[in-house]
Amino acid sequence: MGVQCVECVHEANKKIPSQRTEFGARARQGVPIITYSLIAVNVLAYILQWVVPAATGYMYLVPMWADSEPWRLITSAFAHSRGSIFHLAMNMYGIYLCGVFLEPRLGRARFSWLYLLSTLGGSLGILLLSPPLSATLGASGALAGLFLSLFVVFRTNKQVLRQMAIVLVLNVVLGFVVSGISWQGHLGGAVVGALAAACIVLVPRNPQRTKIQFSLLGVLTIVVAVAIYLAAVAVK
Repeated sequence: MGVQCVECVHEANKKIPSQRTEFGARARQGVPIITYSLIAVNVLAYILQWVVPAATGYMYLVPMWADSEPWRLITSAFAHSRGSIFHLAMNMYGIYLCGVFLEPRLGRARFSWLYLLSTLGGSLGILLLSPPLSATLGASGALAGLFLSLFVVFRTNKQVLRQMAIVLVLNVVLGFVVSGISWQGHLGGAVVGALAAACIVLVPRNPQRTKIQFSLLGVLTIVVAVAIYLAAVAVK
């Protein structure tokens, strides 16, 4: 019986092509790490808001302050209203549902970038459409981006699309009917999230697909960042 050294086996395993998902990401087994991490950060931020009540004042987004306090474009998407834990619970449940479908298919890096762009898209929508001195917080904008991404990813699955369409219509109606819900953030997050998903899933299979996907995401990030800057300056 022959014997192989550990180094030889390791080198041989490197030459075995890794399995890929339908969108070019490395296929992974186990829990969706990024999804769980995002939920954990939101929960920790909520705990911080209770432990240090003044922290909320440094986290929510006010369009008038965006140019001088740009961190709010991100922190506002991880803070939630202390007046209702239901706000946090519903958003975290939504992130979980979207994440378990999207992260395994898109991959960790692509999913993380998608979430970031959805977050920035939500903030952009608020800057463009909300009153200058309004205060907004919550992960709803990022969640809207993930939800619209599901439509892009499952665009050929009519059964899934019908089920999601019902939920989408309900969310749109609630955004305009229920007070306290930022339809501006929902709209911005949904539009940018759908565009980010398109940059990933609509690139055809080819040896350069990964490079093209990340290049498109990079260009979209620059466009959104410039739009945020111009919107923040215009609010002043």
